[in-house]
Amino acid sequence: MRFSSIIWKEWLVLKNKFISTTLGAIVGPLLFLVAFGWGLGNAVEIDGGSYIDFVIPGIIAMLTMTTSFNVVANDINISRVYSKTFEAVMIAPIKTAVFVLARVTASALRGLYGAALILVIALLFGANLHIDWYFVLVLILNCFVFSTAGIIAGIIVDSHADMAKITSFVITPMSFLSGTFFPLDRFPDFLRVIFELLPLTQAIIGLREGVSAAGSWIVPVALFGYLIVMLPISVILCRRAE
Repeated sequence: MRFSSIIWKEWLVLKNKFISTTLGAIVGPLLFLVAFGWGLGNAVEIDGGSYIDFVIPGIIAMLTMTTSFNVVANDINISRVYSKTFEAVMIAPIKTAVFVLARVTASALRGLYGAALILVIALLFGANLHIDWYFVLVLILNCFVFSTAGIIAGIIVDSHADMAKITSFVITPMSFLSGTFFPLDRFPDFLRVIFELLPLTQAIIGLREGVSAAGSWIVPVALFGYLIVMLPISVILCRRAE
């Protein structure tokens, strides 16, 4: 019940801000799709396909990353630094691991909701997407990985201004260096190898190439590896913040 109570609380927050949350989730993807769908669209080809078919999986992965990360990172950081309510939650009769897992799940669900909105818009723009179980699996893992990263960031950062720095120096560069808008083979080899290790890169590769690609299982295994490493770290950090 404690796990479900946290999920229910996050649902009530989303319900009360449903319209603003939905509009906020739509505006970004719509701007990207207008710019790249109508601006470039079929005028540019990559690997024999249209540019919009290439870029949409990257946009989906990027925006689910930012949504999943920001929802929980900002909330925990504000509750720790400003409202001072985080300590009260930590001393409540609930295991830290359950709290972390519930917050990660709630934030990931927000990311998946944003992904559903993006997919609807993309299909209206005529994007050619192959949505199967593998696509959904990679999308879920991507949301969970960055939700967990959001908890870690929310704990270790001591001011809301520094949270903006995390976005500026980590999240935004990852958005542009993970092959979102152009193929990674345009980079020098030594940089490409580094960028391929980024979790967002793996998610984009999985969404773009699908289960039929060679070495397709590397993507979910890599994302799951990030998750099982970061989850214990987030639990430990929450315990120390009590």
